[in-house]
Amino acid sequence: MKTNKPIHSSFWSNIFKTPDHESSIIKSLLNVPLFYNLDKKDLYSLAQIVHKRNYVQGEYIFMQGDPGLGIYIIRKGEVMIKRKITDDYNIDLASFVEGDFFGELALIDGEKRSGSAIAVMDCEVSVIFKSDLDNYIELRPKMGIKILQSLSQIIAARLRKLNEENFEYQLKSKNYPED
Repeated sequence: MKTNKPIHSSFWSNIFKTPDHESSIIKSLLNVPLFYNLDKKDLYSLAQIVHKRNYVQGEYIFMQGDPGLGIYIIRKGEVMIKRKITDDYNIDLASFVEGDFFGELALIDGEKRSGSAIAVMDCEVSVIFKSDLDNYIELRPKMGIKILQSLSQIIAARLRKLNEENFEYQLKSKNYPED
């Protein structure tokens, strides 16, 4: 009697939760200041809600006006954030590379995206959706406090930097003498 051996195909495998995938997620989480205060156990549990996404060069990750659904961590590639001014004119706001993250304001308010994120080259990103993180924080409030404190510190630092840049711009535009 002939027995059929099971066919192993990547089509049927769980492409989202492989051991290699989990360890690479943890490595990417370790590089994000938002998660610096978490220990390894916390990072392993957080890795369960991280989704992997791949984008090809020129593909939109999200578009200006889309709802803010989550934070993106670049594992490979480069992403440009652009803001549309008119149908024919965009302004480049920021460029992000491996290890960088963007979209973190969505974790707070879920408001519409103020710009579009476009893959400059083929990209692999990790995504944490706001709804998943909200549920996760509800189940683990102590860790949630750590994450939200870190998020507040990041946003405060970016706001201070923006305020300083605005102040310098105002000084230059008014032609005040520099000391």
